[in-house]
Amino acid sequence: MPRARCCNSTAGSGSSTSLTSSRAGASEGLQMPATAVKLQTVETPDPARHIREFLNGFSVEASGLDDAALLGLKTALPAGTAVYLTALPGRAPDQTVETAMRLRALGFEPVPHIAARSIADHGALDELLARLAALAQVRCVLAVAGDRDMPLGPFGSALDLIESGLLQRHGITEAGIAGYPDGHRRIGFDTLARALAAKIETADHTGLRVHIVTQFGFEAAPIVDWLRRLRDLGIEQPVRVGMAGPVSLSALLRYARHCGVRASAQGLTRNAGLVKHLIGWHAPDGLIRPLAEACAGGRLGQVAAHFYSFGGAAATSRWAAAAASGRFVLDRTDGFRVEPP
Repeated sequence: MPRARCCNSTAGSGSSTSLTSSRAGASEGLQMPATAVKLQTVETPDPARHIREFLNGFSVEASGLDDAALLGLKTALPAGTAVYLTALPGRAPDQTVETAMRLRALGFEPVPHIAARSIADHGALDELLARLAALAQVRCVLAVAGDRDMPLGPFGSALDLIESGLLQRHGITEAGIAGYPDGHRRIGFDTLARALAAKIETADHTGLRVHIVTQFGFEAAPIVDWLRRLRDLGIEQPVRVGMAGPVSLSALLRYARHCGVRASAQGLTRNAGLVKHLIGWHAPDGLIRPLAEACAGGRLGQVAAHFYSFGGAAATSRWAAAAASGRFVLDRTDGFRVEPP
């Protein structure tokens, strides 16, 4: 089972960038449906349709994809699906390039993480991007600070990567950056929002499109509230909302503690008495259904689902693809049950 990567250090600080400067280029980029968020209740709800619409254009995040996992992705995922590749500590650049090449050959859109603090120098970044572009036709990356406390080289943040100009030089047209609906252990919302706006403004000035990929969460309400606050600040870039694919509940709570998603994890254990069933499995239907309802016909921009494959890339992909195609039955609460093929 792949390890969780948190991107807890992706946000910079100290920027004086205006929070109202982030509108340009918000509607372009990786294939994401023009799903808009709405906070008020939909007058004539159609939960099944809203779920399908919300899951249209979902993405998957994985690491350590071996032959079996790649075969599972090929069997489960629609062609063109964006597959994000985590930057594990100690993972050689050659492995990232090879996996990206194999994903491209299978018809997927590889989106490798570029961890700023793990890059030794400008030459290493230049070489990695050159190979990803030439061999795997990579056009989009996820720019993160990474998990190192201290940078290995000159890059300490995602903003440093964007400012380097090397992404654009190698034909990268879009970069994902991190968002934190659950908050950050050490950084407040206003500081995070300023850092987000600084990255977006810098990218826009250099012709680089941006989308936001969030930390995974368990409850819809804080995510919708966070989206509303971003949009109120003029940050209109597309957002991919992070959520865990099917995984054992005990493992999921370990990932949540490791990644600092504590408030949301507490909500998970409160709901439906799940704390009594730690040997069971968790699926994100209880998050997706209310979030899809909130996103239906609203005005808070493009929002899509992003699945973290803590329970395995193949299993996550099968579940997500089945739900996106409408193979599910609504339950009496806020979730749904995916039907087997």
